[in-house]
Amino acid sequence: MFAAFQKLTANKLKFGLFLFMKLPSAFLCGVRLRKLDEHTCVTSVPYKWLSQNPFNSIYFACQAMAAEMSTGMLALGHTYQSNPAISMLVVKLEAQYFKKATSRIYFTCSNGLAVKEAIDQSKASGEGQTVECISTGKNSSGELIAEFKITWSFKAKTR
Repeated sequence: MFAAFQKLTANKLKFGLFLFMKLPSAFLCGVRLRKLDEHTCVTSVPYKWLSQNPFNSIYFACQAMAAEMSTGMLALGHTYQSNPAISMLVVKLEAQYFKKATSRIYFTCSNGLAVKEAIDQSKASGEGQTVECISTGKNSSGELIAEFKITWSFKAKTR
């Protein structure tokens, strides 16, 4: 099913409409999907008027949106058309900032396998499962700007 989800996200019009309807703040701030496969997701957020703070850098909340999307797209892909349906929720967020974000930042999460395993365990056991995903934000020069640890909870829905 991940391939079907991946195909949907590859359609820029459909995915842009999804962002606009479901994540309007991310859409307006310029958060974009750059790469998605079963293991890794890369998103980006630009430094522009709608994403700035008074200190001439990207507002921390805009960075958090891009980081969360890099983890959440993996989760959405692995839960797409799942039977039983899976509920998912962010239950914890930690962030560290290392350098001022003054240009486009790319957030990468490579925890797709851990996300899939947690979802599969929830389906098998009927119990909720959590997984901590790490999203690292780097500028185009490869400098580490921020790191987010986002903990997701997954639970198979009962009928």
